Amino acid sequence: MELSFHGADRDVTGSCHLLECAGKRLLIDCGMFQGGRELQDENSAPLGFDAAAIDFLLLTHAHLDHCGRLPLLAKRGFRGEIIATSATRELAQIVMQDAAHMAEDDAAWQARRAGGPAAPLYTQTDVVSAMARFGRVAAYGAEIELAPGLRVSFHDAGHILGSAHVLVQVTENGRARRVLFSGDIGGAGRPIIRDPDPPAAEIVLMETTYGDRNHRSTAESVIELVGVIAATITRGGNVVIPSFALERSQEILYALRAAIVSGALPPQLPVYLDSPMAVSATEIYRKHPECYDAEAAALMAGGTDLFGFPGLRLVRASSDSIAINRIVGGSVIIAGSGMCTGGRVRHHLVHNLPRADASIVFVGYAANGTPARRIIDGARSIVLFGEEVPVRAQVHTINGFSAHADQGELLRWHARVGGAERTVLVHGEQGAMSAFAALLPGVPVAMPGPGDRLTL
Repeated sequence: MELSFHGADRDVTGSCHLLECAGKRLLIDCGMFQGGRELQDENSAPLGFDAAAIDFLLLTHAHLDHCGRLPLLAKRGFRGEIIATSATRELAQIVMQDAAHMAEDDAAWQARRAGGPAAPLYTQTDVVSAMARFGRVAAYGAEIELAPGLRVSFHDAGHILGSAHVLVQVTENGRARRVLFSGDIGGAGRPIIRDPDPPAAEIVLMETTYGDRNHRSTAESVIELVGVIAATITRGGNVVIPSFALERSQEILYALRAAIVSGALPPQLPVYLDSPMAVSATEIYRKHPECYDAEAAALMAGGTDLFGFPGLRLVRASSDSIAINRIVGGSVIIAGSGMCTGGRVRHHLVHNLPRADASIVFVGYAANGTPARRIIDGARSIVLFGEEVPVRAQVHTINGFSAHADQGELLRWHARVGGAERTVLVHGEQGAMSAFAALLPGVPVAMPGPGDRLTL
């Protein structure tokens, strides 16, 4: 049994790991690298394995850095079966469609600039090919047989709707082994979805995005967000929230609804969810109450719209998005992408970053090299659409909304798995991984790099 590493190894994006066992080749995730132009080039580079030789792809969840290269995989010859939860399948489709749209737009822009043709990373046709490879639907806790001596099961990861830890159970040469792929691990007590529920395993491959730090609590983060919005509205500015379309946008809407109901925010507060993908994702969230925690399920059963309130406007059309930029103040604008590498949020930043009365609120992870990280790190200006944009707005970072477990929660998750004979750390920057490894005394720990192989 061998494990090789092809993304999110000493880094936080591009998750992709290959397990060869029981005569089969299992790929766990095939995500997109996110960040600067050099990572876009890395996305188009060779995968590091033969796509046509992959038998199964086990998809942990629908974030772009976990599913974003599936159309490229299909384009390069993958004809195996993709297995995921029902919610992940639906969310992954809109994520990949959005990525293909952006890739096609980027290729068209490159072609205009270079005066010649430019090929996108993949197209909508490739997304259709990838969706055709989805097969069996995984239910939490149910075993699926892939081959004699090879079974898998999906377990709630508490990260986003439908997210899963993937347990691979292998029997080879009379010896049974359990290998657990964490995917992204959610924190305990998050709104809407349930807490992580990891199974036991001897070999654990786990994410360490926040292996070196702890978050503020969700309750404290909501209070801070509501306070920033109230103060910004009072001084006449807009609040721009660069937000990931999946989970983060729904969690923010959930928090705003509660704040409006409690009277902490005005009942008719104008809130624009300016992201076709986030709007579609919200519709999918409404369709899957089987993933909800007890509180969210009870609210829905009582007839509450978890993601709706009077002042909310769901924006799909680009013309409506452009119209938002004429609003000088008094509104909350939630738009993608969370790292400001694409999407409509960049237009809203152009119009609001120069305004001292505005607030820009970051509610998620920002990778090195992204516009979001540069703003967070205190840049006085950033380049958007080829122009220098001054940063005069107030900038806030509220880490408690992260869908990733923090250091303490990762340690508790690892302890719950119990009996791990070997732990492999992935999906984290080098410093975060090393800090977390130091907290696992007596546990054999590996921190592989891209292209490394481990015999298990």
